[in-house]
Amino acid sequence: MIALVDCNNFYVSCERVFRPELEGRPVVVLSNNDGCIISRSNEAKALGIAMGVPLFKIRTLIETQKVEVFSSNYTLYGDMSARVMQTLATFSPEVECYSIDEAFVSLPDTGDNTDRGREIKETVGRWTGIPVSVGIGPTKTIAKLAAGIAKKSSKARGVLDLAGSSYYDHALEITPVGDIWGIGRRISDKLNKSGIVTALQLRDMDDKWILRHFNINVLRTVLELRGEICLELEPCPEAKKSITVSRSFGKPIDSLEDLQGALAQFVARAAEKMRQEKLATSVINVFLSTNRFNDQYYANVAVAGFETPSSDTGEILEQALVLLARIYQPGLHYVKTGVTLLELCDATCCQRSLFDEKDRERSARLMSAIDSLNQSARKNIRWASEKLSDKWQSNAGHKSQAYTTNWDELPSVAAEKR
Repeated sequence: MIALVDCNNFYVSCERVFRPELEGRPVVVLSNNDGCIISRSNEAKALGIAMGVPLFKIRTLIETQKVEVFSSNYTLYGDMSARVMQTLATFSPEVECYSIDEAFVSLPDTGDNTDRGREIKETVGRWTGIPVSVGIGPTKTIAKLAAGIAKKSSKARGVLDLAGSSYYDHALEITPVGDIWGIGRRISDKLNKSGIVTALQLRDMDDKWILRHFNINVLRTVLELRGEICLELEPCPEAKKSITVSRSFGKPIDSLEDLQGALAQFVARAAEKMRQEKLATSVINVFLSTNRFNDQYYANVAVAGFETPSSDTGEILEQALVLLARIYQPGLHYVKTGVTLLELCDATCCQRSLFDEKDRERSARLMSAIDSLNQSARKNIRWASEKLSDKWQSNAGHKSQAYTTNWDELPSVAAEKR
């Protein structure tokens, strides 16, 4: 059996762990630059606040309904996600981290796993403070369907086992085909035009008809709905194929020097993330753009390769700054830049160029030392190009503390005097 454990309103829940007085109150979390709503509490949803709506459009509603607003705090969310995943690992040796707030967990095929699901839900809530929903089924697709129903159903109380359940056909019948995992909007529209509007109708379609009108992935989804495993659990995720770090600026900047400072920080972060995966890059891609809604819209990208794959921040940064200067145009107001590291390979067995004279072993030791020193919340070692300017920093006027990763921002508790 497979369980899909889904954290409820994850970003909001992370904030509530350290602000328990917000339970029962409407809460929203904003995207980068405090732009749009990306997470909502159930109370905020009840007010009609839609996912993705720009903050400025609902500012009056926010003020009149006393909605608590938070800027994105990805350091906090990442750490809380890791705690949830570590908790799930105590229930099974096979845990696939599907996203920051979802994981597939292998369970023994004991017939009824509802009690096991409730134990998972209660333990995660007790150990981390994060509420979760648990869906159980013989395949990933059925488990995903069960978790979605468990989250909305008061009767399920957050846990639903659809394996061999007499409720399964009814669950498929009340589920729009577009809500099934793996069925996107384009495929859903095409199915609807063919008269297939529910998940039950999709499951019962003829295989040959599916293949004639769609691809093998849709057939796999159909077979999964029938209880046939087509998507195996992947406790060891595949190595990343690319790493991108970018950000929209809090306010437009026109200086090449400020752009260089921003890009240097993004390159340093991308290289650090790459080394955590024990990878090296062969190709670097640098991009920048102005506001697309202005008359002088400009966007460009520059690409370069390395003869020998590299994980050295200094080497990557040197190339990145050359590429930035190549596509930079003076007199424009830029709102975004970033870097993508491509053609990643195992850093321990890269093919070196015949003419490569760089001491790769020394470079690896240096990068390891820098990463070790930068493990704390404070970044102790910075590259000279990372100029400490706040001109390009994103707006984050509602950001909470780094409660779990910064000694200076740990929650404080005052004992009540008696």
